[in-house]
Amino acid sequence: MKAPLLIFGWGNPSRGDDALGPLFVERIDAMQLPGVECLTDFQLQIEHALDLHGRRRILFVDASRAAAPPFTVERIVAAKDASFTTHAMTPQAVLQVFRDLEDEDPPPCWLLAIRGEQFELGEPPTAAAQRNLDAALAWARQWLADA
Repeated sequence: MKAPLLIFGWGNPSRGDDALGPLFVERIDAMQLPGVECLTDFQLQIEHALDLHGRRRILFVDASRAAAPPFTVERIVAAKDASFTTHAMTPQAVLQVFRDLEDEDPPPCWLLAIRGEQFELGEPPTAAAQRNLDAALAWARQWLADA
């Protein structure tokens, strides 16, 4: 049986602030919260639609150059876009794949975009990104408590 809450972060831990998604998930996973499953990957794939099945709520987490600091959160819904044919699939496209496969709406989903500044290969996360991560984790504790 799958946990009702899924926290799914993606990014490349070797590319500076792109590590924010996996770092977020690592910190949530360390809390060992009952009913919460944590997943990470380098990028979203069509197959990740299968991870959504049987969930009550899902939080997608990624680093973002466009997000206002320290982070933004938005409720997301399934949407057809061309990203399923690229290496940068959107969470909305994953939700659309779920809808197409299951012939039903996916569970309620949110996208947490943590502000990042530098994404160079071989660099560690910046101090600003670490502060943004801490703020996002503080927000997530409330989101998880409301579940």
